[in-house]
Amino acid sequence: MSSNNIAINIKQICKSYKMYNSPTDRLRDFFERSNKGRYQEFHALDSISFEVKKGDTVGIVGKNGSGKSTLLQIIAGTVTPTSGSIEINGKVVALLELGSGFNPEFTGRENVYLNAAMYSISKAAVEKKFAEIESFADIGDHIDQPVKTYSSGMFARLAFSVAINMEPDILIIDEILAVGDVAFQAKCVSKMRQLKDKGVTLLFVSHSVDAIKSMCNSAVLMKNGKLIEQDTAEKITNYYLAMVREEMNESVIEEDSQNNDSSDDVISKKEKIGSDSFRYGVGDVRFTNVYMENEDSELTRVYEFGEMGTLVCEISSNIDVQNINISFLVRDITGVDLFGTTMFDEKIPLITIKANEKKYVRFTFPISLRQGSYSISVAVNKVTSRDYSDVYLYEQIDGVTAFEVFRKLDRPVHYKVHYPIEIKL
Repeated sequence: MSSNNIAINIKQICKSYKMYNSPTDRLRDFFERSNKGRYQEFHALDSISFEVKKGDTVGIVGKNGSGKSTLLQIIAGTVTPTSGSIEINGKVVALLELGSGFNPEFTGRENVYLNAAMYSISKAAVEKKFAEIESFADIGDHIDQPVKTYSSGMFARLAFSVAINMEPDILIIDEILAVGDVAFQAKCVSKMRQLKDKGVTLLFVSHSVDAIKSMCNSAVLMKNGKLIEQDTAEKITNYYLAMVREEMNESVIEEDSQNNDSSDDVISKKEKIGSDSFRYGVGDVRFTNVYMENEDSELTRVYEFGEMGTLVCEISSNIDVQNINISFLVRDITGVDLFGTTMFDEKIPLITIKANEKKYVRFTFPISLRQGSYSISVAVNKVTSRDYSDVYLYEQIDGVTAFEVFRKLDRPVHYKVHYPIEIKL
């Protein structure tokens, strides 16, 4: 392929950092050549190679710590690689850390001119563009206030508006849009599509799989400083979701094996409730195990939309008691109640339990949730009256366990909870 068609050519890029055992070792290493065990090398990037064609929009995908930001910093020229080579054809404008390239003591207006000077754009050219920059940022009179007084959202607005008006050939965006409100994010995405149509090369880092798939032609997947795969955005994001799901389930299984004892009890193999769980109540009847299973009765914390999940609750008692009711509640990551139920409300026969006895209850339900993180709270009480006037709480645990939901590729979910709807023509 002709080099005239290549915007970025990366060959065997490596980046290592010295991790010193102490500040003294750092100072001694400055004056002495021999390492003598004073530091260990951390390899942030390990032999990264790939090309980006001019006009392409490429997503960079990976978990935190995979090396995405380090790679972008090297492409932007703010970090020097330890080894390897990189060829850039065109002006690079980068939106990396929030506030990078801005002087906090300067006003927003002054920082616009400062950034323009950094990209060799004349004052006269900026003055022609200033109304457009100010309009897109939409921060009102704050444009003439020091940026140190800005909120993160205002900072993001001005930074993005400045970047897109610096006449970039290559625009790099590293998750900075996550701090903006929904309306501003939509405006930014629309502008990025316009730049893409004009032939600007885009490098885009986001933890949003949907954003990567909708914006990018192709993507690269990174893990532990290595480039694992490069392919279409669809294939890479699917690979990434499968990888994350497998890793999360492996971590649950590992925790499970560490918590196991020699008991043959099938239930006792599951995860124990941590001592730091937020639990309250009189405690005569209490939860000893709460965990999630998949459709094969395997311990899990990761589901795909549409799968069936089972919440298993194990309780034990210090007393003989009847009419024991167990309930659960699913909340989203912001603490909003989504759904749940109780044995009593569902008119399931309530539990009779003796002192030192264990009982188990399973709640099975469809995972009809949008992609995201969810927590489960549980409660055990005694009740006989349908208006709950005689309810007696033994124990409640908020956030006792959690699970992740990944989107089903052929079934987008636009709302937090999907409720089945019958449609007739």
